[in-house]
Amino acid sequence: MDHFDIAIIGAGLAGSLAAIALADAGYRVALIGPEPAVADGRTTALMDQSIEYLKTLNLWEKVEPLTAPLSTMRILDGTNRLLRAPPVNFRASEVGLDAFGYNIPNAPFIDILCHRAEESPTLTRITTSAIGFELSDAVATIELANGSQCSAYLLVGADGRRSPVREAAKISVSTWSYPQTAVVLNFAHELPHQNISTEFHTESGPFTQVPLPGNRSSLVWVRKPEDAAQTLTLDLAALSRAVEDRMQSILGKVTVEGTPQSFPLSGMTAQRFGKGRVVLLGEAAHAFPPIGAQGLNLSLRDVMTLVDIIGVSSGEPLAGDIGDRFDSRRRPDIISRTASVDLLNRSLLSGFLPVQALRALGLHVLSAVGPLRSLLMREGVHPGSALNAFKEGLREKIGRKSA
Repeated sequence: MDHFDIAIIGAGLAGSLAAIALADAGYRVALIGPEPAVADGRTTALMDQSIEYLKTLNLWEKVEPLTAPLSTMRILDGTNRLLRAPPVNFRASEVGLDAFGYNIPNAPFIDILCHRAEESPTLTRITTSAIGFELSDAVATIELANGSQCSAYLLVGADGRRSPVREAAKISVSTWSYPQTAVVLNFAHELPHQNISTEFHTESGPFTQVPLPGNRSSLVWVRKPEDAAQTLTLDLAALSRAVEDRMQSILGKVTVEGTPQSFPLSGMTAQRFGKGRVVLLGEAAHAFPPIGAQGLNLSLRDVMTLVDIIGVSSGEPLAGDIGDRFDSRRRPDIISRTASVDLLNRSLLSGFLPVQALRALGLHVLSAVGPLRSLLMREGVHPGSALNAFKEGLREKIGRKSA
């Protein structure tokens, strides 16, 4: 039976990035999971902190040609409600950046990660499913669908919302659903996007256009399930027209590319994010609607934290409390991000006038108050940085007064 330092179950973006990072730290890593049956037509917007991490993994040079920068993030109220919010523009230049992040198509991104995994001498790719787990104080044993077994000191679940690893570790979850379905597609457009991502807030959820290279963009259109189903029945000409109308023709004529995909929206948070010799990453630990480009960025912070906890390989067996330490470190970030995305999404759905008023007022304040807008942007790009800057500023003021 093959033995590894770390076995990662799930070979999607989060699992692949974790495998590469941990192999780079000197660990013997097994990345376990079948090849995807269907190409992922979605894109992922990675923020500046995540891009910097890709650079440390020597991945950015290959990924960058696929991407488009997000220099401005614009929020427009696309509702017909009595109380409507003003337009809000978040510009990267306001916080000293060329771009908040970059939008990357998922399918070629995962291809790059697969090629990189093949080049790593300490990373073994096992392209079959894990069908059983035995957890002990000393080691985790994984039963594979091809009839073989392997073991590892640390078992990492990056195996999605219905995570078998999470189930084997007897970690429960809190789940909730939304009366929404996300329609995902890519489209070409007549006018340049100028590296601006526009998010229309509608009564059924966000309609978010994100730049791709050239005169192309990706789209996440959150709709009521029945409206989403009807959208998927449209031919490409009618769908292109519907997208252009919803965008108020700000990018001119639209031409939808390929076949749109749809995903029912729900949320999930694990009661624990690690336990003993088990760690949960990505959607095995947390899942929420595609709002504010939080998904994979949050998952990459999971990876960064795990690497920070275990450090560079010393050649010794990994400790049995890594999961507990990981849970303690990740809890504040995951809980706060999940709550904020849930609150924003529910505020869009609410027909309660005071809720609409508070949402409109909040966006008005962000539009009018530059320092507050900058604080929010810094926090979005580098979580925790805004609070740390506030603390440092407070200390300086107290120090000057006491001097």
